[in-house]
Amino acid sequence: MINKTSVAVVGAGHAGIEAALASARLGLDTVLFTMSLDSIANMPCNPSIGGTGKGHLVFEIDALGGEMGRAADRVTLQSRTLNLGKGAAVHSKRIQADRKEYQKIMKQTLEKTDNLRLVQAEIVDIGVENGRVCSVKTMLGDVWECQAAVLSTGTYLDGRIFVGDVNYASGPDGMLAATGLSESLRRLGVRLMRFKTGTPSRVLRSSIDLSILERQDGEGKIIPYSALTDETFFDGLEQIPCHIVYTNAETHRIIRENITRSAMYSGHIHGTGPRYCPSIEDKVVRFADKERHQLFVEPVGADTEEMYIQGFSTSLPIDVQHKMLESLKGFGNAQIMRYAYAIEYDCADPTQLRPTLEFKEIQGLYGAGQFNGTSGYEEAAAQGLVAGANAALTILGKEPIVLARSESYIGTLIDDLVTKGTNEPYRMMTSRSEYRLLLRQDNADERLTPIGYKAGLVSEERYAKFLEKQEMIRSEIARLESTYVSPAVADPLLSSLSEPPLSSGASLADLLRRPQVTYEALAAIDKDRHDIGRRAALTVETSIKYAGYIKRQIAEVERHARLEAKRLPKDIDYKSIKGLRLEAAQKLDAIRPENVGQASRISGVNPADITVLLIYLGIN
Repeated sequence: MINKTSVAVVGAGHAGIEAALASARLGLDTVLFTMSLDSIANMPCNPSIGGTGKGHLVFEIDALGGEMGRAADRVTLQSRTLNLGKGAAVHSKRIQADRKEYQKIMKQTLEKTDNLRLVQAEIVDIGVENGRVCSVKTMLGDVWECQAAVLSTGTYLDGRIFVGDVNYASGPDGMLAATGLSESLRRLGVRLMRFKTGTPSRVLRSSIDLSILERQDGEGKIIPYSALTDETFFDGLEQIPCHIVYTNAETHRIIRENITRSAMYSGHIHGTGPRYCPSIEDKVVRFADKERHQLFVEPVGADTEEMYIQGFSTSLPIDVQHKMLESLKGFGNAQIMRYAYAIEYDCADPTQLRPTLEFKEIQGLYGAGQFNGTSGYEEAAAQGLVAGANAALTILGKEPIVLARSESYIGTLIDDLVTKGTNEPYRMMTSRSEYRLLLRQDNADERLTPIGYKAGLVSEERYAKFLEKQEMIRSEIARLESTYVSPAVADPLLSSLSEPPLSSGASLADLLRRPQVTYEALAAIDKDRHDIGRRAALTVETSIKYAGYIKRQIAEVERHARLEAKRLPKDIDYKSIKGLRLEAAQKLDAIRPENVGQASRISGVNPADITVLLIYLGIN
């Protein structure tokens, strides 16, 4: 049977959802294929959204018109902002999500979106003619002609589960593996890699003595992820606490004595795992000097008794899993509801992609999420949004979205992947950006909403509210800079905050620049202030406190922008350029960077090579 659509999206995880919604919202007929309608938006690993660096991505996804932040707000069980003891650049929101409710909301959103169809089917073949995608084929023989396809296969692609010496073909959470597509991609010349990840066991809440564990409550004033969520939405929310427990000498003894039974250490697993989210046996081996490791006991949902033990992922056999858990404080009678496992899967070498996430050698074929070698729901959703939007924009003959490192973590993520590649599951962290003071959570809309609006992903109504907020922020900063108070007025407040007294009058902005003075604290002496909302207030405070640093970083961005503006010819023969080192020529030829800035970030290309390249091109 022959069917037709404009954009085919393969996989309905976090990447596929954003890709399909972006394409459909831009007006193109879109079909989202999933191995199972019951696995849409599944969270096979931790039941949370956000975290260090990842929270930034969620705010950025929302600013561009994506869906993850809006859905996350609606299923929040607990919210915390991490790194509050550090600078504003690394403040990162993380929420505990109701896993099943998140799936339900996302499935309903997809079902109710115009131009979007959901089809339960396994895609086993990608059709390509004259270097361009033309169709996708299901296992049942259906052929869907399309103008573009987005591959967001998660960990399903030739997936294999490992528990001790037992292993079998499977996707996450016992779902079927996608076993046909890998071979089709290899025939098309796509270079595949083998990665692995894992997840811990789920434990019955009533079998854990939570009363003797360290309790971790949520924050008081919650700022939503989404600009579409009212700031008062969380007022009165009764948050569910998490708990902290630690491994101990007995836990480590059990692991060491059984280490050869781990699939990871017995030689069964060949895929590369995530460095920043290792299994517990890997932690015990790599950090042998540590007496304990911190674990987080987290709720999976409001209406389930399952608890998730973050930091305790393993591929050890089930008898060892029981012993490990029982060795933990408060877990003496723990009942396992789902066993931990490791999963291996195929993914693509992301250096085959353009910054638009389109394959260089196959027009109309895009990759997103774990298919591109990343880990994490947030990284996946960010790529899915960009890939789906670009697939649609290209078909419409419009300019694709290419985000710079200096304007977003999404841009940093994609640039790292397509320029440097990855030899392990890539995870976003704030340290990956050289511009992180500019890429804060609070100003994600300022940086990206105009881009989302220009692309057609942000509505007129939302954009008007965004412009209103930006004007409010500018006006408030100007008011604080021009409103002065005397020492008699300011000193009592400064004294209460352990700040030195004034020697003369000062503006409210000058006071706010002091370390212990917050925008909220200033309210005591700021009688003319109007309520501008929590979001705007946070941006006002940060912009004033860090004005000098921000100015210097903007100057640095402008310097680097000159290199980004120097485009490289698509047909340039790097191997013929005299003076260019062999390694540099080979790397440049393989990556085919789009500009000199991207070329300078390729591993193996040094500043001297860039100088040779500029001279060859006659660029000053």
